[in-house]
Amino acid sequence: MTDQPWDVIIVGSGAGGGTLARALAPTGASILILERGDFIPREAANWDPEAVWKQLRYRTTERWLDGAGREFRPYTHYCVGGNTKFWGSVLYRLRREDFEETEHADGVSPAWPIDYGTLEPYYDRAERLYQVHGESGLDPTEAPRGAFPYPPIPHSDEIAAIVERLRGQGLHPSPLPLGLLNPGQPGGCVLCDTCNSFPCREHAKSEAETCCVGPILERDNVTLWTGALARRLLTDPAGRRIEAVEVERRGELTRVRAPLVAVSCGAVNSAALLLRSATDRHPAGLANSSGLVGARYMAHLATMMQGFHPFRKNHTVFQKTVAINDFYLRGPDTAYPLGQLQSQGRTHGVMAQTVEPRVPLWAYDAWMARGVDWLAMTEDLPRSENRVTLAADGRIRLRYRPNNMAAHRRLVREMKRIFRRLGFWVVMTHSHEARNTTHQCGTACFGSDAEEA
Repeated sequence: MTDQPWDVIIVGSGAGGGTLARALAPTGASILILERGDFIPREAANWDPEAVWKQLRYRTTERWLDGAGREFRPYTHYCVGGNTKFWGSVLYRLRREDFEETEHADGVSPAWPIDYGTLEPYYDRAERLYQVHGESGLDPTEAPRGAFPYPPIPHSDEIAAIVERLRGQGLHPSPLPLGLLNPGQPGGCVLCDTCNSFPCREHAKSEAETCCVGPILERDNVTLWTGALARRLLTDPAGRRIEAVEVERRGELTRVRAPLVAVSCGAVNSAALLLRSATDRHPAGLANSSGLVGARYMAHLATMMQGFHPFRKNHTVFQKTVAINDFYLRGPDTAYPLGQLQSQGRTHGVMAQTVEPRVPLWAYDAWMARGVDWLAMTEDLPRSENRVTLAADGRIRLRYRPNNMAAHRRLVREMKRIFRRLGFWVVMTHSHEARNTTHQCGTACFGSDAEEA
């Protein structure tokens, strides 16, 4: 065990851990951040579709098991900043209704133990920290709020024309809330076509390394350990509180102590860490008297959609600027929510080739130049059978069966109709389904009843 006790140990440096560290740093508390990965280097490969999508240069090589026991390589990244290094910069607030019990076509989404008003002041702080650009008053699902800290990112000419035609269809397109640093300014975001799923070579994406971890590393009270994998959480003899973390670093095991330990290493790995930390007093894992640690895994139902016109080129570079939330709370001719539609970053031919490698790259490039890219996304529901467990050899096993599919299929049909009314001749779709780890959530729900949290 190391001699130095810390005030706070934070496991993970991504959206949760990085943000928490940034908030605690000014207090003067001694903070140790444990990150199993390293810094993403700033290099030409950051924006190279071949390196990112074919070589999987930055993705973990770790293998998980699916529900049938088959190995797969998850879409996740172990690095300073976590998966925020690769996100598409969209930073939505949950809607007021998201905190309430909501009936969906496939079941009920239970109410949260807090409401929107509880988080509203923290949303304000987070939007300033992550420099979110947007415009209030245009999204029909938006709760009452103040102005965004930064103005919306302007649409390209092609997207602006689509927005006007969407309004002509009676829809209410609104600017995507985007976390970007100084877009269009010297040294800022260059509004490129390699944002979604790519690390930013300019460090101009609002992610946890750039906005949170990096700025606090000069403080004497903040220490970052990279290459430091939290193996287990260690309790006091009574099993009442965590007092140390067992860490594997540089091939050696060590223990670090703190009265406060924050587990913030993603929905899957946070659950796995709690399960790996089982003791005689807690044979099912820590914080798991309910048996719910790892359960209720969700990942969003997501379908990538491209509308194509053979004689109309899309000259847009930065395409991810608009959303349609008209169907988020209730679909047409149904009382149930369907989900959200949002424009996406441009699809490169190399990216499409990873789905269907038999098509030559030149053909994909020509085809993608004539398309627009959108995402249809529906909420899945918290089912106990969808869960993270540990295999006998300690590997992560992810059992996930998508639900609420009827609502999602209806949302995709609505988007196809929208595409065709916009004049696109062909609509293509693709979904990851059962091995979906991109938008992982759930697995460690909180509440006021130990039997339900």
